[in-house]
Amino acid sequence: MEPIEQLSYILPRLNATVDRIQTMQMNDPTPCSEFTVHDVLNHMIVLGGSFTYWFRGEDAPELTAPAVYGWVPAAEFREVMDDLLDAVKSPGAMERLLTTPMGEMPGDTFARLVAFDGLVHGWDLASSTGQRFDVPPTVISAVDEFARGALTPAMRDGDTFKDATTAPEGSSQLECLVAFSGRSL
Repeated sequence: MEPIEQLSYILPRLNATVDRIQTMQMNDPTPCSEFTVHDVLNHMIVLGGSFTYWFRGEDAPELTAPAVYGWVPAAEFREVMDDLLDAVKSPGAMERLLTTPMGEMPGDTFARLVAFDGLVHGWDLASSTGQRFDVPPTVISAVDEFARGALTPAMRDGDTFKDATTAPEGSSQLECLVAFSGRSL
């Protein structure tokens, strides 16, 4: 499954998950250690916005998340994720060599990392706010296969990714993937 197809499933589901977050949940902790729901949203808005420029072959300006005081930035989040999906689909995006925080790589490879990150953070947000993050098993399988080959020991620095954990018996396919990413279930 190509990364554009993966992101075509993952990003709209992220938007739907964020649409259901309640204001009172913004300061709740998430499985992404030391990140609240608010922090995960800010992280995704800023990085997703930067990724949009990169996929279009442009330098990203310094982006900041909206100051959130008493509301959920669902509209801002949706705008960034919709723009990111458009950028991934833009001419040349998959072939373009991108300079990323993890080094230079083809857009196709980086899009697969973005799909992995989006899937894991989608689960973070959903599990923290009492929701399910439903993505087709074929998408999870494609992301999982890529992630298991792409995550290097150097990326498991405790910041980018932690060491893999073991998912409890009976865990879903997605829960197994997030445990591989270093989340504790």
